Amino acid sequence: MNTLLDLEESPAFDRELLRDRLRQLAARNVYIGGSSWKYEGWLNQIYSRSQYLTRGRFSKKLFEETCLAEYATIFPAVCGDFAFYQFPSEAFWAKLFRQTPDTFRWGLKVPEQITAHLWPAHPRYGALAGLENPTFLDSGLFEQAFLRPLEPWRNRVGVLIFEFGAFRQKSFAGAAEFAKRLDGFLERLPAGWRYAVEIRNAYFLAAPYFETLKAHNAAHVYNAWTRMPEISEQLAIPESRTSDMIVTRALLRRGRPYEEAVKILAPYDRVQDVNEPVRRALRELVDVALVDGLPAFIFVNNRLEGNSPGTIVSITD
Repeated sequence: MNTLLDLEESPAFDRELLRDRLRQLAARNVYIGGSSWKYEGWLNQIYSRSQYLTRGRFSKKLFEETCLAEYATIFPAVCGDFAFYQFPSEAFWAKLFRQTPDTFRWGLKVPEQITAHLWPAHPRYGALAGLENPTFLDSGLFEQAFLRPLEPWRNRVGVLIFEFGAFRQKSFAGAAEFAKRLDGFLERLPAGWRYAVEIRNAYFLAAPYFETLKAHNAAHVYNAWTRMPEISEQLAIPESRTSDMIVTRALLRRGRPYEEAVKILAPYDRVQDVNEPVRRALRELVDVALVDGLPAFIFVNNRLEGNSPGTIVSITD
């Protein structure tokens, strides 16, 4: 299914049609976008190559520094996965938000310093790998280091996402133990922001977890991920509607590791692996949001099918 060819060669991908569809949905508070935006595979599709030339040659640096502005002419929202790895400064936020209009909405992942119980056993963590994180669920650090620099742009932030990686069983034996820790953390968070929680342990999808989120009007993130049930299965759980908004992140095909997805789907210039179960679930979530009048934030990753713009075209048909 080659839907993502050069715009001049193939009319199958219509950038303006996608823009108009997404604007109509955003007008009804349904915001659909990608996970990040700096993909050269989207050139001649979402991005106009001519805008990123220096002395007649494509400039990767210019592209990465400025393509957000063009992205925002098509999409009304994006998920800022980058924030998972840092506490951005006020200057960083100012530069970022000034590239997008006031109507553009951000989903931002909260830094892993808040959500990692143990540091992953990965070379980039150096001597910390495998050790317990002393700032896990530290609400004071979250407020001071993340929310305060972000405060001037509060009205642009659609949702803040706490992504919890897959916990080892020795960290939390079950949903009740995790929910108890999460409850205390959510209780201490400042009001006036929209919060959502994404988990990677399927056995947490139980009453204690959902009841905790509902008590704090925090959304459960319906996520498509390697070891999580399909989004449709999560949506079928009656208690999963925990807040007055819908948040979903379509990340990976169930059963497919991240590294494998990168290997077979990069450079993300075309849809290569249609995932109809996830597409159907995303369409259903859009319908639920429109019928119930709920704000919704739907983020689609390139590593789901190979090209998130192509996936988004399909779910808005």
